[in-house]
Amino acid sequence: MKIADLRERLRELGAKPAHEARLLRNWSRAQPLGSGRGRAEDVLPLPLREALPELAESLAALAQLRTEHAGEDGTRLLLALADGQTVECVLLPKGGLCVSTQVGCAVGCTFCMTGRDGLQRQLGSAEIVAQVALARRLRPVKKVVFMGMGEPAHNLDNVLDAIALLGALGDIGHKNLVFSTVGDRRVFERLPRCEVKPALALSLHTTKAELRARLLPHAPRIDPAELVALCGEYARATGYPIQYQWTLLEGINDGDDEVEAIARLLDGQYAVMNLIPWNAVDGLGYRRPTPERAKAMALALYKRGILAKLRQSAGQDVDGGCGQLRARSALPAR
Repeated sequence: MKIADLRERLRELGAKPAHEARLLRNWSRAQPLGSGRGRAEDVLPLPLREALPELAESLAALAQLRTEHAGEDGTRLLLALADGQTVECVLLPKGGLCVSTQVGCAVGCTFCMTGRDGLQRQLGSAEIVAQVALARRLRPVKKVVFMGMGEPAHNLDNVLDAIALLGALGDIGHKNLVFSTVGDRRVFERLPRCEVKPALALSLHTTKAELRARLLPHAPRIDPAELVALCGEYARATGYPIQYQWTLLEGINDGDDEVEAIARLLDGQYAVMNLIPWNAVDGLGYRRPTPERAKAMALALYKRGILAKLRQSAGQDVDGGCGQLRARSALPAR
C-alpha cells in the first residue's frame, strides 16, 4: 500500500485536509487514530468515524511483528507484511530505528545476505511508515535510517513519500531521517528538490572503482571520487554531514593504502566515516578484521584529520546481520 492510496481512502470517507493530516499524524506516531483535540465524534465526518476500527486494523496489518531478537547493540525485528513476505528492521540505541525499503535487494553486494536472492518486490510507502508505527508501539523513535533490506534509490518515489510524511507529520527531525544509498544519480537529482531533505549516507566500502564494482556488482558505475564530489554538493546544500559507510573486510579494504586514499578523498569534506566490521555470514568467503586492526584504521584516519567512527555490526551477537533473520525464517522446519 502507498500513502497516496491511504489518502484517497480517507477522502472517500469524507476526510478534509485537516482530518487527513490528523489521522496520518496519529498513525505515524502510533497514537489512536481518533485521538487529538476534542472528541473524534465532534470533529470527524460520520462515515470516517465509523470506519476508524477497520482503518486501524488494515494499517496494523501492513507490518506485524513475527519475531524479536534482542542483542547488545539493538533489537532486531522480523516483520510479516500483509502478503506474507517478511522484512527486517532494527531498534537502535538512543531512539534510532533502521527500516527496510524492499523485500530483498538487487544490488547484490557480495558480503550481504539480503542480496543473495535478489529483489522480491518494492515496499509501498505506507509499508515503510508502518515499520515506524510498529516500532513506536514498542518504544520511542526519534531517528529513522533507511539502511535495512533494500536499496532506497531503487524505490525512490515510495521512500521519499515516506520521508515526507515522517518529516512533516511524524515528529522526526529532517536531519534525523537518513537516506542510505550505494550511489545513484537520481538520488543527487531528487533529494535537493525535496521539501523534507533527509541526511545522506553513502555506502562507499572502497576508494577503488574496480574493487567497488566487484563488491557491489549491480551498483551504478560511478567513480568513488565523483560520488564524494556529488555528496559534497548535497552536504553544502543541506548543512548536514555525509555519513560514509565502510564495511571492513579483512585483507580486502582494511589496508594502509585505503586509509591514505580515504584521507585524500575526504580532505575538506563535511563528512563522517563509519567503519563497520563485517557481520559474519557463513559461505560468503570473507573475514571480519581483528578489533586491533579496525581500531588502528580508525585512529590512522583520525590522525589525518578525518572524523572516523568505529561502529559495531548490529546483530553480530544474535546472528542477526541484515537479511539473516529473513533467510532463517524461510528455511523449512526440521
